[in-house]
Amino acid sequence: MEKVVAKKKYGQNFLKDSSVLDKIIQSMPHNNNHIVEIGPGLGDLTNKLVKYKDTTAYEVDTDLISNLKSTFATQIEQGRFKLIHTDVLSAWDKNQTLHDGKYDLIANLPYYIATNIILRALEDDNCENIMVMVQKEVAVKFTAKVNEKEYSSLGIITEMLSLDRGINFDVPPESFDPAPKVMSSIFSIRKDMTKSIDKGFKDFLKAGFIQPRKKLSKNLSSVCEKNTLTDIFKQLNINENARPHEVSASLYSQMYTKVKNGRN
Repeated sequence: MEKVVAKKKYGQNFLKDSSVLDKIIQSMPHNNNHIVEIGPGLGDLTNKLVKYKDTTAYEVDTDLISNLKSTFATQIEQGRFKLIHTDVLSAWDKNQTLHDGKYDLIANLPYYIATNIILRALEDDNCENIMVMVQKEVAVKFTAKVNEKEYSSLGIITEMLSLDRGINFDVPPESFDPAPKVMSSIFSIRKDMTKSIDKGFKDFLKAGFIQPRKKLSKNLSSVCEKNTLTDIFKQLNINENARPHEVSASLYSQMYTKVKNGRN
């Protein structure tokens, strides 16, 4: 295989540490779900995944596609591995899902679109488990809990759509080639397949966290009248000086329902 150089525009950092790859496999959910991988890169993780389960991989980089096709020629021929050459966000736009049955997303994600990918996977009705490697600060945001300063709309959305979430382990820069400038983390989300969130609630959260260190009541005044907010805060026993990260997902949900009903 010819030497492949990581491309900055695709946020490529190839994971080379076999002990980390083994830990990912050991942490995988035990079920019969299909596996979807995004950004297989040189195929180091893919090589381990296809030994366990049928896998579909999405890769945008044309140079990597030919390498992957030759590396996994046998698995492709046997129908155990499907390689799709496209931008994964376009695939979601087109099909609303990355696989036509239940699947788990297991991948070392390109940092620059990781948050977007995780949010799309949370919305994808066929995706049950998400176990991905991202920049540590992103993993912390998705798994943060109320009153932690990293608690944001990402943590609230994840909490409301999941049965379980948490950081599995950290991965140092030297595990990659080239080494990124930041610590990475593998984290997992086990989704509650009965739950969904409407766009209005996401917009409400966005308003709530627009200035994370300001009072929540001030942030929400852009989407709700001050008097109404004061009443809702009183009804729900929320401190009028509360900051956005000090209010639980459940209270945000109740607030949103009251604001929405007030508008109808």
